[in-house]
Amino acid sequence: MSAGPRGDLLHLARLYGVQTAYYDAYHRRQTAHTEALVAVLKALGAPVETLHDAPEALRERRQEAWRLGTEPVAVAWEGEVTHVELRLPLEQMAGPVACQLQLEGGETLRWALDGSELPTVRAASVEGVPYRAARVALPPALPWGYHQLTIEVPQRQLQAQVVSAPQKAWASIVGADGGVWGVFMPLYSLHSEGSWGSGDLADLEAMMTWVSTLGGSLVATLPLLAALIDEPGTPSPYMPASRLMWNEFYLDVPGIPELAECPSAREIVASPAFRDEVGALRREPLVDYHRQMALKRRVLEELARCCFHSGHERYRELARFAQAHPTAADYARFRAAGERERAPWPQWPRPLREGTLGPSDYDEEARRYHLYVQWLAHRQMEGLARRAGEQGMGLCLDLPTGVHPHGYDVWRHQDLFIQEASAGAPPDAVFTRGQDWGFAPLHPERLRRQGYGYYVSCLRHHMRHASVLRIDHVMGLHRLFCIPRGMEASDGVYVRYPAEELYAIIALESYRNRTVVVGEDLGTVPPQVRPAMARHGLHRSYVVQYELCTSPGGALHRVPADAVASMDTHDMPPFAAFWQGLDIQDRREQGLLDEAGALEEQGLRQSQRESLLAFLGESGHVSDSGASAQEAALERALSFLSASPARVVMVNLENTWLETQPQNRPGTGDERPNWRRKARHSLEELRRLPQVASLLRDVDRTRKGRRA
Repeated sequence: MSAGPRGDLLHLARLYGVQTAYYDAYHRRQTAHTEALVAVLKALGAPVETLHDAPEALRERRQEAWRLGTEPVAVAWEGEVTHVELRLPLEQMAGPVACQLQLEGGETLRWALDGSELPTVRAASVEGVPYRAARVALPPALPWGYHQLTIEVPQRQLQAQVVSAPQKAWASIVGADGGVWGVFMPLYSLHSEGSWGSGDLADLEAMMTWVSTLGGSLVATLPLLAALIDEPGTPSPYMPASRLMWNEFYLDVPGIPELAECPSAREIVASPAFRDEVGALRREPLVDYHRQMALKRRVLEELARCCFHSGHERYRELARFAQAHPTAADYARFRAAGERERAPWPQWPRPLREGTLGPSDYDEEARRYHLYVQWLAHRQMEGLARRAGEQGMGLCLDLPTGVHPHGYDVWRHQDLFIQEASAGAPPDAVFTRGQDWGFAPLHPERLRRQGYGYYVSCLRHHMRHASVLRIDHVMGLHRLFCIPRGMEASDGVYVRYPAEELYAIIALESYRNRTVVVGEDLGTVPPQVRPAMARHGLHRSYVVQYELCTSPGGALHRVPADAVASMDTHDMPPFAAFWQGLDIQDRREQGLLDEAGALEEQGLRQSQRESLLAFLGESGHVSDSGASAQEAALERALSFLSASPARVVMVNLENTWLETQPQNRPGTGDERPNWRRKARHSLEELRRLPQVASLLRDVDRTRKGRRA
C-alpha cells in the first residue's frame, strides 16, 4: 500500500540524505515542513517541483542507486577495507569481473573474479530487469593514499576512489611535552608602529617571536583567505572569496624584494600624501579595508610591473609558480574579469558566467597583479611557517565552513555547491530566529563523485603551513542546516554528509602535512560527532563560557585531555564583557531578548559569577562587577585551564587587558563594526604592559609545572 505523497516525500528525503526531523537546542523534536523538504530536494537535484512529484521521483531515485553500479568512494582505514559493493544486472554479473587498482604511487594491482561466485548482498528488479548486489574484496594492506579502482564487466566499466588513511589524525605538536599554550589575535586587529593601518604577516611573525620568549608554542588567528573587499563583499574572514588563495591585504609590503629595485614603487611610498594616508589609517580605531587595500594596491601594482618587466630570476620564479599552481593563474583571471565587469559573477555574460574566460575578457595588468600577489602571499606564508618552526613555534590556522557565493570557488566549481540554498543554524537560546550564514553549502553527492578533489585542495592549502588547523563548525562533516532560498532560517532542514569519508581525508592529509586538527564543536552538537572526533584523533574545543553552570561545587565542567581550551572565541563577548553582562544588554538591543528575558539572563549571570569565584577557590565574592572581582576571576580561570589536562590552552590576548568590545556579534550586519575593531594596544605596547606578560608567564609556569 502506498504511503501517499507525504510518505513518499519523507522516503525520498532520506535517500538524498535530508533529515526530515531534528532535535533543537531545547531537545524538542522539530519536523521539517513539506515546502522546505521539496525546496531542498530540488536544490539537491531531485526532480520535484511539488509534493505530488514525490512518488515518481522516489521511483527514479531507487533505480538510480542500482544503476550507479558502485559507490564512488570507499575508505580503507589503516589500509584495510573489506569490500566494495557491485550492483549490476544479473546477466552482467554472471560473467568475468576484471579489477584494477591504480595506486597513488604508480603501482598497479590487477586481479580477476568470477561474477557468479561473488557473495550476494541483496537483489532487486529495476524496470523489470533483475539486479544483484555483490561484494568485491580489495587487496589487503594498501598503502596510504588516493587509489583509483576500475572494475570491468561485459559491456561496462565502473570506477571508484579508494581512500586509504590512518585511523587517527596526526597527534604530535610543537612543544608536545604536556605544556603547550599559545595566544590568539585576529591579524586585522593586531597592529604595530610599522603597520599600514592594520596587521600584516610581518606583525604576525613579530608576535610569534615575542610569544616564544614567554614560553608559548602557538599563535592562532582568524582565516587569512582571499576576500572580496569591494562591493558586494564583506570583511568577514568566514566568507572568503576562495579557500584556496591567500588575502593580499595581509602582505608585508616592505619585505617584498622588488621594492628595493622598483623606483616607481619607492617614490609612492616616500611621497608625503602616501605617508599622510598611512598615518590617518593608523589613527583609525576601526580597520578601513577599502582605503587600506587601495593604498597597498598602488604599491603592489608598481611592484608587479617591475617584476614582470624585469626578466630577472624573480620573474622566472613567478613564471614557475604560475605553471605549478594553475589554480592561482585561473583565480587571477577570475579576479581580473570581475574588475572588468564590475558586477558579481552571476551577472556576467553567459560564457564568462559558466567558467570560460579568454584574454579579451579581462585587463592583462589586472591579471598580472592578482597572480603576482598570490605568489607573494604563497612565499610569505611559506617563510613565516618555516621561521616559526625554527623558533619552536607553530601557526594555528582556521578553515571556514563556507565561501562567498560570488567568490572564485563557487564560480569555478558551480556543480559542487547547493546554490539554491544557504547554510545556517536553527533557532536556539541566543539566536531565537535562527541564523542564515549566507553561503552555499557543498553538495555532498557531487563532492563524492568528484573524488573530493576540491576539499583536499582546501586542506592542503592550509596544512602545508599550519602546525594546528581549526575546522570551523566541525559538525558540518556530519550535517549542515540548509535554508532554501527565499525562506526563513527557521524553515531550514539538515542535509547529511559522508562523515567517515571526510574524516579519512582529514586524517590522511593531517599525517602527510604533520598538522594537528581541532574541531570547533560548540553549539548544537549531534551525539555522534564527538565520538567520531575522538575515534579519528580530532581535538575538541573547550570554551569556559560554554562550560559554565551555577553549582558552586562544579561551576565548570571537566576539561577533556583531547581539548584545545580557551576562555572564549571570536564570536563571543570577551571575558570582561561577559563578566559585566554587556552581552545581555547587547542582545536586548538586537531584539533577541525582551525585558523579562534580559532580567532572567542577568540573574543567571550573577549566579554564574558567584559559582565561578567559589569554584576557583575564592573565599568570598563581590556582588557587583568590580574590577577586582573580574581580574581575580580571569586570573583563576586561566590558572584552572592551564593546570587542566587540555592538550593546548589558547589565551585571547584581549582578555589580558580586560577588553569589553567583541570582535564579532553574530547575527548583526553593517550596524555593527564586526571584523574591523583594532586591538586597544599596539604590539609594541603589548610587550610593555606588565599585566599581559605576568598573566602569560603564569600560564607558562602552570602549564610547564603540571608535567613535572
